[in-house]
Amino acid sequence: MRDDFSISIGRLQRPVGYCIISYKAFVKPFLNVRITVCNPLLCPKCISKRDELIFCYLPSNMHKSFSNIFLALFFFVIGAALPARAQVKKPNIVFILADDLGYGDLGCYGSAYIQTPHIDALAKSGIQFENFYAGSTVCAPSRASLMTGKHTGHAYIRGNGEVPLRSTDTIIPQLTHQVGYRNGMVGKWGLGQTHTDGSPEKKGWDFFSGHQHHVEGHYQLPDSAWQIKNGATRKMKIPNGDFANKWFTDEAKRFISESKSQPFFLYVSYTLPHAELVVPEEFLTPYLDNQGQSKFLPEKAQRSGLHYGAQQYPKAAYAAMITQMDSYVGELLAHLKSEGLDENTIVIFTSDNGTHVEGGRTKDDVRFFNSSGPFRGMKRDLYEGGIRVPFVVRWPNKIKPGSKSNHEAAFWDVLPTVCALAGVENFNAHDGISMVPALLSQPQKKHPYLYWEFYEGGFKQAIKMNQWKAIRLYSGGKPIRTELFDLSTDIGEKIDVSDKNSAIVKQLEAIMDKEHVQAEHPSFSIAK
Repeated sequence: MRDDFSISIGRLQRPVGYCIISYKAFVKPFLNVRITVCNPLLCPKCISKRDELIFCYLPSNMHKSFSNIFLALFFFVIGAALPARAQVKKPNIVFILADDLGYGDLGCYGSAYIQTPHIDALAKSGIQFENFYAGSTVCAPSRASLMTGKHTGHAYIRGNGEVPLRSTDTIIPQLTHQVGYRNGMVGKWGLGQTHTDGSPEKKGWDFFSGHQHHVEGHYQLPDSAWQIKNGATRKMKIPNGDFANKWFTDEAKRFISESKSQPFFLYVSYTLPHAELVVPEEFLTPYLDNQGQSKFLPEKAQRSGLHYGAQQYPKAAYAAMITQMDSYVGELLAHLKSEGLDENTIVIFTSDNGTHVEGGRTKDDVRFFNSSGPFRGMKRDLYEGGIRVPFVVRWPNKIKPGSKSNHEAAFWDVLPTVCALAGVENFNAHDGISMVPALLSQPQKKHPYLYWEFYEGGFKQAIKMNQWKAIRLYSGGKPIRTELFDLSTDIGEKIDVSDKNSAIVKQLEAIMDKEHVQAEHPSFSIAK
């Protein structure tokens, strides 16, 4: 019996009395059922059809005699269709995270140079958010915010370093486990090594192939990585001398194939385009001319002997790394389709923070590609360029293709969103709001404001409320000034209007004081 029924009241062939039953009161709360009204004295087909159940509404003079029969038939409809409703398969969820991808580095977000056909197609087939924000402006705190649903004023991990998740930090895969999901992760974890409570096998992951430590993710051709085997995360050799992100993609496809009999949550955490600008020739070649030189001359080469590998053409290599990642996204989408899973799989793509100037990349390169879009700043800034990121979601037959949204959301909204999609009802305290209504272009509850804090280079805080963006800077553990920008007229945060709006500044500073809870780990105390 199908569960995609609708209500239909057929016209009687002649005026007769009939029983009245409230569709809204009895049927709608449970399921949608097609009910065809007919006259049993005229219609010989009063039993059932393949895709509908037919009730015979009896003439009034027969009502009393047959009322019990009618009620029995009615509850037969409910009973027959409810199992079909219960068997509706939960959606699979694939969350793809880029590493240091700028807001303007994708074709769908305005890039004029970098080729990203697969991610652009993903956006066209789903919804593209224009006002989505990362959890922080660097790796670890952004990912911690993503996984715990807490902003950096409340989260345990608030900066990069050697701080793992605790046993008390409940994260997304631990919650989806509760409702029958199999959880897999490939790529950079960065929230706890094997000897800590943040090790992947202790945080709800059934499958893990990737890097535990964030520094391992700095290199594109590492000789080893980590996998969960026999309930423990163990070091292993990457086969065939593969580029790390190629191997991550192959492992993601393996997880999908192994998990197709049950709902799954897959977290694909690429280390592209950060930060060693080393890339397979097949992806670099389209950005070289016929003489084998960069199409983006002049280039300033990254010399050998530094933390990141040498690169003669940093601009070409950066563009190639993004195209490389785009190709891997295309592989994942194709694999979902080949396994017959694409129609029931939600695919999300975003970045952990703004673009970088590492591995030989310069600020001139950022400007050349317009990597931050129209925004000021980049990675390690709380200006828009450091925290506003692409966010694209595809959900076939649910999200209207080609949709765009101006809804403001952030990484801490992902946990309640995934929980709502997966059917998790009870979960830990968080700062987020489910984005499911926004995905479906329905009325969406909004945050009154968004908050960030960051510890490198002196403590700083930021608030985004309506058109206002405030950034408070510290020195010696004390606030020294607060900048204020009106994003409705100054999206590039070029004009500080704090002197002309002192009341707004005081209001936003009060919110900063409220949202900052003293960090539990000493690494994230405000520097004196």
